[in-house]
Amino acid sequence: MNRSTLMRLGAAVLAIAAVVVVLVLVLGGNDDDNGGGTQGSTDVSGNLSMVGVWSADEQKSFQAVLDDFAKKYPNVTVKYTSAGDNTPTVLGTAVKGGSPPDLAAIAQPALVGDFQQQGATKSLAFAEDTIKSNFPKDIAELGTIDGTLYSFVFKAANKSTVWYNTKLFKDAGVAPPDDFAGFLKNAATIKESGAKAYSIGGADGWTLTDLFENIYLRQAGPDKYDQLTDHKIAWTDASVKQALRTMGRVLGDSSNIAGGTSGALQTEFPTSVSNVFSTSPKAAMVIEGDFVPGVAKTDLQPQTGYNVFPFPEVGDTTKAVVGGGDSIVMFKDTPAGRALVEYLASPEAATIWAKRGGFSSANTKVEPSAYSSDLTRTTATAIADADTFRFDMSDLAPPSFGGTPGQGEWKILQDFLKSPSDVNKTAASLEAAAARAYK
Repeated sequence: MNRSTLMRLGAAVLAIAAVVVVLVLVLGGNDDDNGGGTQGSTDVSGNLSMVGVWSADEQKSFQAVLDDFAKKYPNVTVKYTSAGDNTPTVLGTAVKGGSPPDLAAIAQPALVGDFQQQGATKSLAFAEDTIKSNFPKDIAELGTIDGTLYSFVFKAANKSTVWYNTKLFKDAGVAPPDDFAGFLKNAATIKESGAKAYSIGGADGWTLTDLFENIYLRQAGPDKYDQLTDHKIAWTDASVKQALRTMGRVLGDSSNIAGGTSGALQTEFPTSVSNVFSTSPKAAMVIEGDFVPGVAKTDLQPQTGYNVFPFPEVGDTTKAVVGGGDSIVMFKDTPAGRALVEYLASPEAATIWAKRGGFSSANTKVEPSAYSSDLTRTTATAIADADTFRFDMSDLAPPSFGGTPGQGEWKILQDFLKSPSDVNKTAASLEAAAARAYK
């Protein structure tokens, strides 16, 4: 082989290598420990439209994420539009009219399923390795429908938390419990100290569904939870009645609830938080998600004035989290859209928002130090560390059953709050409502 032939061969090898590099960048970057898709490329270009639920401060934080994406992909322009609570309507109209955005951030998994059934959403199989590498198995599988990945949770919420007034705990001589028996014992001790144990936002039925779901997941286990979510078992199942009886042990003593039962039914969620996050508290604990501090106007300081502990273990299921979240879906499959999906699935994107606050990520490769507050670090890392994660069951149900004021789960569990000993009637009412909704 002469020198000329060697030079031509070397040039060919270099050309092939260059093509491979370009293809790797276009198709989503590498699969390194940072989750892939974060290296960026000037060869990917296009204009992307995105509609989502994030507004106000959340929109500003997401824009900071997009600004970093723009540095990595300078030839891709992303225009994000907030639709807030109207996101389902806005997207539904756009899909029906044949002009959906390139991507969307959706809070309701059931809506993602609806769009998938309409053939509107695109597969995220190209990012599956990145998502499986960066997210716990339970969370990575949430967006899978009929064996194909269509979404992933970018912004998560931990609903398995209990917030407490530190002074009332100290006055009663109690500490965060290890299990549900200790939780109930604390409540009795707090009552003996002259305070109320619970603040219940019963005017908002969804707070009661959250309480039921936390108990049910731990007591019945994840398999039963999935079956009940899909209505493959009836709400009259023995496991449901057992969870209702356990729930009744929290709700059953009206004298240990701020305002009593009747007061709880008139207490909206923000007020239930204020009852605890106060220098003159009306109750020691409010059982709700990691977003609790965001609705409280309080002079109390985190940790010293109020603190948090995980929802206590009830059965054999340990390190379990019931949560919510906003999922990324793609309506148009383009190289630019793929690049953004890969980027949002990376720890880099999540870290930017985590440092700004008001954000929890299920991405296991986000460093705990990214969270600016100790309490946020506690609640956020619990999602990524969970052995079992299940999405809020009522958010997965048809809205007429799981998400409408004055009917379905919300109304029936409000009735249960009035009469927590009537387990059989409550279970029968839940089953009748579910049977209508799941037709």
